[in-house]
Amino acid sequence: MHGLLSVLIWLPILAGVLILVLGERNIGAGRWIALVATIVTLLLCLPLIANFNTGTADFQFLENLDWIPRFHANYALGLDGISLPLVVLTAFITIFVVIAGWSVIEVRTAQYFAAFLIMEGLMIGVFSATDALLFYFFWEAMLIPMFLIIGIWGGPRRVYATLKFFLYTFLGSVFMLAALIYMYVKAGDYSIASFQKLPLTLVEQRWIFVAFLMAFAVKVPMWPVHTWLPDAHVEAPTGGSVILAAIMLKMGGYGFLRFSLPIAPDASRELDMLLISLSLIAVVYIGFVAIVQQDMKKLIAYSSIAHMGFVTLGAFLVYDIVRATGSVQGAGMGLDGAMVQMVSHGLVSGALFLCVGVLYDRMHSRQIADYGGVINTMPIFAAFMVLFGLANSGLPGTSGFVGEFLVIIAAFKASFWYSFLAAVTLILGATYTLWLIKRVVYGPIANDRVAALQDLNGREFVVLAALAIAVLLVGIWPAPLLKIMQPTIHHLVDQAVATKIPL
Repeated sequence: MHGLLSVLIWLPILAGVLILVLGERNIGAGRWIALVATIVTLLLCLPLIANFNTGTADFQFLENLDWIPRFHANYALGLDGISLPLVVLTAFITIFVVIAGWSVIEVRTAQYFAAFLIMEGLMIGVFSATDALLFYFFWEAMLIPMFLIIGIWGGPRRVYATLKFFLYTFLGSVFMLAALIYMYVKAGDYSIASFQKLPLTLVEQRWIFVAFLMAFAVKVPMWPVHTWLPDAHVEAPTGGSVILAAIMLKMGGYGFLRFSLPIAPDASRELDMLLISLSLIAVVYIGFVAIVQQDMKKLIAYSSIAHMGFVTLGAFLVYDIVRATGSVQGAGMGLDGAMVQMVSHGLVSGALFLCVGVLYDRMHSRQIADYGGVINTMPIFAAFMVLFGLANSGLPGTSGFVGEFLVIIAAFKASFWYSFLAAVTLILGATYTLWLIKRVVYGPIANDRVAALQDLNGREFVVLAALAIAVLLVGIWPAPLLKIMQPTIHHLVDQAVATKIPL
């Protein structure tokens, strides 16, 4: 198993470079290289799942090579219970991005597929790195292909959306780099494990926590630094929206779990109300904003912000549960919910953006008012869109229910009002999602363009069916996912509640 993580990172990157070398004249071969590379990447995840030891919180499948010896930075990789599910999710979703763009992208097609393959490898690197400088390298490098994807294949306002996306995410990350350098000076190396063991005063922890908050809050994104996301989604091509919602937003949540809680636990305890308040604002306020949207992509984008609010809420409920119950027993439930919500949102939001892409490819409109009665001409598509809409609303039996339910139960342990406000999103989520379904899918045929729509082709059916199976599987049988995560979550709770202030 040694070296497998490096293969997962560099296989798609090298495949992307090969597609660039082949160029537009060999785009037929380029498409197949992209598809085979993504499928092989997913298949290589299977040995990781099969050989993952669910009885320990330690990193597994470790790799460690000298990278920049002068700065004690290593090419260090490993997986634990919170990174493995996100690596698998990345490999799973990228396949459908390639299939969805198979015949739709007609301009600079080779560069399009290459950008997604390179980004896949870099995102897997983010979730696999156990060296902080390597993590930062992958974190920043991943912005370049997404910048190009929105800027080249995006909509009419793509330049504005691209610059806004890049500036928000890059400037936030600069503060994280400053925190990493400060801890390197104190620890002597860039190992994330060393940072987690590093004694820090409360003042140091506050500054480090705020620096991480600037980087991760933008990526989630949390209110009020969320405004780049709707613009990026609306202007991005379908594949860009899918990767942005399904994977890139999870990097912010992952950062809070990997860095903020274990490295600055005392500051996290002191500032947890700030994060909980911002999360509840995102859950409730952004839900109301989603209701009034007229663009399908923008509605789903705001829905993503609201649902990601559950991730940050679940992550920072640990301290209030301990205060309310006087015990760490059950304190990890919010973290369990946050992780399941990240996986579920990756599946559901990716599927919804693909559904919008199917309609846009046929009618070249994302305006809800241009649709109506789609079920009459596209019954198979309508069935999938209704299923994903119900999952987005948190219907029991779908993946959307599991994470939100765990977070709401954890919130109830901490405070009735937390759980009440969190539960409001179930009403709001059902409101904006089902109203979208009603206006687009049901009713009489709205116009001649809807009357002329053709149902799913084989390629589209395979993509949506695979995602539907995943959404139902996680919703009906979440135990394997929870089994992988829980030892790491329990260890994270221990780290979060232990003080690091030097005596």
